[in-house]
Amino acid sequence: MSDPAVLHRIIREHPLGMLVRQGSGGLDADHLPFELDPATGALGTLTAHVARANSLWRECAAGAPVMVVFRGAEAYLSPSWYPSKHEAHRQVPTWNYEVVHAQGTLAVHDDERFVRGLVARLTRQHEAAEPRPWKMGDSAPDFIDAMLRNIVGIEVTITSLVGKSKLSQNREARDRLGAAEVLGERGHAELAQRMRDPG
Repeated sequence: MSDPAVLHRIIREHPLGMLVRQGSGGLDADHLPFELDPATGALGTLTAHVARANSLWRECAAGAPVMVVFRGAEAYLSPSWYPSKHEAHRQVPTWNYEVVHAQGTLAVHDDERFVRGLVARLTRQHEAAEPRPWKMGDSAPDFIDAMLRNIVGIEVTITSLVGKSKLSQNREARDRLGAAEVLGERGHAELAQRMRDPG
């Protein structure tokens, strides 16, 4: 998949990304909730924060190459869910998924204003569905100030954005739709919807 709008949708719907980098001891990965700004840069910009104790912000020089992997909807598929399996018995299990690989360059923002703004935006976004959304103002200012001093902001300017989807596109429609129906019944509504219209 290469359409930035589709890839940005997956990132927005599944914002917990795995940032992969070359660390002092080899490859390392950090799992972070990211904010996507699709309008900044050619392909967008990702921002997140890490604990001050995390070596990421100290080990990665400005402009260091990184990759952030976002896993979208995914689930196991049994061959028994394909109507054609019961006729020819020529199907095997598989796993369907959507994934986005965002490659880019890293910048560190050890800046209270940057992290305060980021945390406020992430909180608003993820608390929006709550009956009484939590906000930073609900806590004592000195407590929030202390928490913010313990985190460091990061920013990834996306230079390459590639997506992959395996949604049973290679199956005949009745098998793809039959598997989607079972997935929907088993609580995988998002993946089922993607399989119904794999685009």
